[in-house]
Amino acid sequence: MEKKPYHHLPDGTFRNPEGSPKINPNIKWSFKIFNREKKKLDMTVPKEHVIEKERVLANLKKYEKDDYIAWIGHATFLIKLGDTTIITDPVFSKNAGPLIFGPKRFTEPALKLNEIPKTDIFLLTHNHYDHMDMMTIRRFPFKNSKVLLPLKLGKYFNKNGFRDVNEMDWYDKILINKNLKITFLPAVHWSKRSLTDTNKTLWGNFLIEYNGIKLLFGCDTGVGKVYKDIGNKYGPIDLTFINIGAYNFYPIMPYKDKSVYHTNPEEALDVAKNLNSKKVIGMHWGTFVLSLEPIMDPPVRFKASAEKYGFKKEEVIIYRIGEFRSLKKLLDYN
Repeated sequence: MEKKPYHHLPDGTFRNPEGSPKINPNIKWSFKIFNREKKKLDMTVPKEHVIEKERVLANLKKYEKDDYIAWIGHATFLIKLGDTTIITDPVFSKNAGPLIFGPKRFTEPALKLNEIPKTDIFLLTHNHYDHMDMMTIRRFPFKNSKVLLPLKLGKYFNKNGFRDVNEMDWYDKILINKNLKITFLPAVHWSKRSLTDTNKTLWGNFLIEYNGIKLLFGCDTGVGKVYKDIGNKYGPIDLTFINIGAYNFYPIMPYKDKSVYHTNPEEALDVAKNLNSKKVIGMHWGTFVLSLEPIMDPPVRFKASAEKYGFKKEEVIIYRIGEFRSLKKLLDYN
């Protein structure tokens, strides 16, 4: 019989790359403690965190002929590369959970679902509710988009009218056109949407290669040895997107500001360094309360630690919700 890759288990489930950290099985989750501690958070959102809708719509028009990256919120970005527009982990619901349950947004998406530009590629990293949103999938206006997603998640799109659905294993590659290639790479994470489906679907990161430029959309992930391997094989990476929020579960977890499956801001920089990244965008913050760190701490810590991990301050990038930046200016190439 053909030997299965390490991350494929005999029972059909998946596991993280060899040498990845593991969660302590003795830790018991407590909604009671989480909700008690969550009430202590200061939920004041600075005005400058979100760009006004009129300006967002104006910039959507302004940049329509340019290559750009725009942040819609959380892990949802619009990435325009030539004639191809990519959307990542689109979540437009008011909450991250089934039906009306789960964490509610404290900031709105920069655009409504019916305001987004025509998309050609729909990237999905994994099945958690703050990344795979069934309302968004059902109502998505561009069902002709090419969907790239992990193994065993295609059914959610096939039954909702998408016509070009591509399940991918780690290291699978898809050539979109002569200028654009996308590779699915490992992440240190997990999958679950119900009480009975833990790790039954895969998770991962996407490497987007466009005209010699490499963008790595890395969400969600914890730290892991695999990132040095990826950096050696695929680096240098021009720009890495990585989660910098949802890392503090103390006192449920024994250590403050530490999560096996979400990098904290300093760990995110370390991963980016291992990937041989030239620049890094912090995401997965400022939208939902998924953990117990102060809601505006992630970008502050991210910027403050830049030089410690070998980056200049301007190479560590924080977006405002609704912000557009041209790819040319973002990467500083001629």
